[in-house]
Amino acid sequence: MKMVLILLEWAFDFEGYMGDQVLEGSQPVDLTKHPSGIVPTLQNIVSTVNLDCKLDLKTIALRARNAEYNPKRFAAVIMRIREPKTTALIFASGKMVCTGAKSEHQSKLAARKYARIIQKLGFAAKFKDFKIQNIVGSCDVKFPIRLEGLAYSHGAFSSYEPELFPGLIYRMKQPKIVLLIFVSGKIVLTGAKVRDETYTAFENIYPVLTEFRKSQQ
Repeated sequence: MKMVLILLEWAFDFEGYMGDQVLEGSQPVDLTKHPSGIVPTLQNIVSTVNLDCKLDLKTIALRARNAEYNPKRFAAVIMRIREPKTTALIFASGKMVCTGAKSEHQSKLAARKYARIIQKLGFAAKFKDFKIQNIVGSCDVKFPIRLEGLAYSHGAFSSYEPELFPGLIYRMKQPKIVLLIFVSGKIVLTGAKVRDETYTAFENIYPVLTEFRKSQQ
C-alpha cells in the first residue's frame, strides 16, 4: 500500500510530466517481445544496498557535498549526484536506498558511487546485497480509455475513484504489477523487480485497453 501511495503522489504530475518525455520508439520494436508495438519507458529504478557498517550521519552531512540531514524530519542523509542523476537515502545502520536511475545498470553504478563517497569520508563501507526493489515504467497507447467501463468489467482488480485521483489503479496478479491507467491513454506501471515483468504486464493489459477504447466524436 505504501508503494501505491508514493506512486500516486508522483503520478499527480504525470499528465504534464509525460508531455516532456521522449518515449521509446525511435528504434525498431521487436514485435515478438512487444506484440502491441509499444515498449514502456523505464522512468525510475529503486534499489537497495548494504554498506555493512554503522554510519555517523552528522559527519556525512557536514563533510559530503550535495548532502542534507534533518533528523527531526527524516532519519537518513539525503544525497544527490548528477551522473547518473539519482538520489540516495543513507541510514545510520548502513542501509542505503538509491532512486531516480533510468536503468538497472545506472542504478548499480550510482549506488557504487555513493558507496565510494562514504568510503572516502573514512567509513569502512562495503557493497553488499545490491538489489533492484522496484521499476517504474510508463507509456502512451495514444487513444482515450473508458475507465468507468474498465473498472466495472474488471472490478476484482480495479480501483477507480475519480474524485480522489484521476487514474484507475489496476492490481495485476501475474506478474504482480500495479498499473495506473489514465483516460488519456497514458499508463504507469510499478512493482516490477525485473524489466521483463513491466513489459509482460503491459502486453497483458493492452488488449483490455483496446476493448475499452473510447470512440472519439
